[in-house]
Parts: sequence; C-alpha cells; structure tokens
Amino acid sequence: MKTRTLRIEGMSCAHCVMALKKELEKVRGLTVNSVEIGKADISWSNGETEEAAIREAVEEAGFRLTE
Repeated sequence: MKTRTLRIEGMSCAHCVMALKKELEKVRGLTVNSVEIGKADISWSNGETEEAAIREAVEEAGFRLTE
C-alpha cells in the first residue's frame, strides 16, 4: 500500500475541501484519508491506481497538484 500527501494549490474554503474529496473518491482503488485546505492524505494499492488518475481528479475539482 502506498501513501502520499498531495500538495494542492487553489483551495481556500470548506467547499474546496469537499469538492476535492468528492473527485478523489471517484478514483478506483484510492482511499482518501483526509483533506484539508492545501493538502490531501491518500493511500492506494500498488498497481490498482495510476498517478495520472490522481492528477486528473485534482484538476477536475478545479485545483492544481504541486510537487
């Protein structure tokens, strides 16, 4: 199981937190541990979730993933 803290730009309120959490939960095999303004803690099984899908979910929510 991999874990990662995503750094997210563009979040400013509780609505942003909920929007990002909703999109991340759509990614197959991904577990959303927590979401706060500016970051999300996630985990996933090796091989089941592609990192490109995580980035797409962040962008679909209207935010930008920073490295």
